[in-house]
Amino acid sequence: MNSTPSTTAPTVPELATPVPSPCVSLCKMSPETGYCLGCMRTLEEIIAWSKADDTYKRGVWAEIRRREALIDF
Repeated sequence: MNSTPSTTAPTVPELATPVPSPCVSLCKMSPETGYCLGCMRTLEEIIAWSKADDTYKRGVWAEIRRREALIDF
């Protein structure tokens, strides 16, 4: 039996280089939270994304993960 690790492990986009956008093309801001219903970013984070460095983007991803854990849509 071969016990090598699986190569189908899920990827973690926030650790990739370059850091991919969390956008899923469902662009609608929640009036209750101020977050996009598709990507969980604030409008300010969305606007800053295209010019931001990977450190900023990873910080936004960390916030998205935190928001996902706290908010039940």
